Amino acid sequence: MKTALITGATSGIGKSTAYEFAKLGINLILCGRRQERLDELQNELSETVKVYTLCFDVRDKESVFKSIDSLPHEFSTIDILVNNAGNAHGLDPIQTGNLEDWDAMLDINVKGLLYVSKAIIPKMISQESGHIINIGSIAGKEVYPSGNVYCASKHAVDAINKGMQIDLNQYGIRVGAIHPGLVETEFSNVRFKGDEERADTVYDGFDPLRPEDIADIIAFVVTRPYHVNIADLVVFPTAQANSTIVNKSL
Repeated sequence: MKTALITGATSGIGKSTAYEFAKLGINLILCGRRQERLDELQNELSETVKVYTLCFDVRDKESVFKSIDSLPHEFSTIDILVNNAGNAHGLDPIQTGNLEDWDAMLDINVKGLLYVSKAIIPKMISQESGHIINIGSIAGKEVYPSGNVYCASKHAVDAINKGMQIDLNQYGIRVGAIHPGLVETEFSNVRFKGDEERADTVYDGFDPLRPEDIADIIAFVVTRPYHVNIADLVVFPTAQANSTIVNKSL
């Protein structure tokens, strides 16, 4: 039976992926910053698979390594890593951007992904197998107005994913990225700092992707035969053509 570690597992894509993996009989290491949500998930999913929780912030380097090093023996072999934790803060043009917002996006989306990967990759190298899935964004493929630093952070994820593919190829480790377009999650609430009315308008007038749509794709990716690696995948809702073109009549 395989074991997967999922960051950002307390909501959105991470939470939905936990449910999908449980259906597949994959044991779970669920990571997040909200222990009460982790406990709720553990209580529910433990009826199906073995579940262990780690409460830490991916920005905190020491906490990342300490937490992952503390895993009990039965969870020490990690077959799948889903680097899902990420965020967007603000939607300001570069000249009025908030420095704290910039730090948060770079620390979580880039450095956090690197910290978690650094803690787990040696385990995968030693077992000469593993599968890393990096959750990117269409913002890693394009740049849109006022997206500046968020787009930069997701372009970095795209580059890191490609670099991982090259560096880990010799160890038989699968590496791939999934880049969603508009997904209706808590993402916009965070970006607009709790302004729910503004956040809701992002999804007005069309049918966006749901977290379970991306989780279903992740489940498909991890269940391909081991000689198959889905290296780079972009997914939009049907109404979306690119970062700025959305048909709100659908």
